[in-house]
Amino acid sequence: MAVFTTVTTADLGPFLAAYDVGELVSFEGIAEGVENTNYHLTTSRARYILTLYEKRVAPGDLPFFLTLMTFLADAGVPTARAIPQRSGTALGQLCGRPAALIEHLRGAAATNPTPAQCNAAGVALADMHLATTHFDGARSNALGPSGWQTLLANSAFRADEVEPGLGAQLQQELAEVSAGWPKDLPKGVIHGDLFPDNVLFERDQLSGLIDFYFACTDFYAYDLAITINAWCFDSGGVFDAPLSAALVNGYQSRRPLSAAEAAALPQLARGAALRFILTRLTDWLNHDPSALVTAKNPLALLPNLRFHSAASPSVYGV
Repeated sequence: MAVFTTVTTADLGPFLAAYDVGELVSFEGIAEGVENTNYHLTTSRARYILTLYEKRVAPGDLPFFLTLMTFLADAGVPTARAIPQRSGTALGQLCGRPAALIEHLRGAAATNPTPAQCNAAGVALADMHLATTHFDGARSNALGPSGWQTLLANSAFRADEVEPGLGAQLQQELAEVSAGWPKDLPKGVIHGDLFPDNVLFERDQLSGLIDFYFACTDFYAYDLAITINAWCFDSGGVFDAPLSAALVNGYQSRRPLSAAEAAALPQLARGAALRFILTRLTDWLNHDPSALVTAKNPLALLPNLRFHSAASPSVYGV
């Protein structure tokens, strides 16, 4: 979440008039994140998240995301529904951007995840995967291996501005990861971005999964690999085996991995680390300093990449 587009009270008047949500009380920008503009918004009836979808999000994908969120909430997965306008549509326009009002879920993100929180996140991720086997929607993963090629092609010539030799290192990593990428694993709709700031807790009780704007159709085990990268390394890039075991055990308590998925986990985790390095590199090199958002350092995941390249499935707690 972030703020790229500034919204005023005058802008909000006509927008909120299309909803049956009461009168505006207050709103404030949310600085975290890198994709869309987000505000906390309070009316005389409830609190909401106001999201304006920025240029990276294709407008044609928005019905998929919003429908998925409501489907999961109806299936018992703790996600937030999009609030429909009086006309029935969940998508409006605000400041020249597609926009939606989303339910506000209670809880806060875990700044230093515990094993119990990792376990709960694994359970919730598996429950989401099981629920989406009944979801009719599909969306291709624009940030899979072919997308990584495009990202690197557009940034490799400037990568050495971040660290000398980074461009060549990423070229080699991409070639090796792509060559060994699995081709036939169980797949369906995944979250695609389940970092700790996208999971809400009230103490150790998981209260919500949010930010589904990378959701797509891909390998379930790849989603787990993304989550391992996000939850199981400290700020210095050191892998935390107990956190990974808790996460994986939670996941497998609901959806056991197949032998092929377990065997592919190191390669999937390596690819997930590379994916986030490349997207962060793109954002780092093209950061708009006037936007209320902090670009994330792409180098932070280089230790993850090195770890996964030498890992065996057992180190993750499989």
